[in-house]
Amino acid sequence: QVQLVESGGGLVQAGGSLRLSCAASGSMFSIMGWYRQAPGKERELVATITSRGRTNYPDSVKGRFTVSRDNAKNTVYLQMNSLKPDDTAVYYCNAVSVFGTAYWGKGTLVTVSS
Repeated sequence: QVQLVESGGGLVQAGGSLRLSCAASGSMFSIMGWYRQAPGKERELVATITSRGRTNYPDSVKGRFTVSRDNAKNTVYLQMNSLKPDDTAVYYCNAVSVFGTAYWGKGTLVTVSS
């Protein structure tokens, strides 16, 4: 049974930093990453990373957020710097297994105060 367990969310002031972690179990994953959903908005991509370390970011977080992974631990991280109030959202871990199935974590809330 595949499980994704996120941690690291919380409240931070604008300009601050947070680090999210997601520990995955139950399979091997080719792509891991993070999405977020703000109130009243659709879920959007934040960052992805392949098992070989290739990363992808939208312009909205490029240069501020860094995704990394520990393949031995099946864990993906998201280092978020220079946070803005617009980054406030529920952040979801996503992992795509080597068989092509996508899995989601339950989400962790990040709140950035101005």
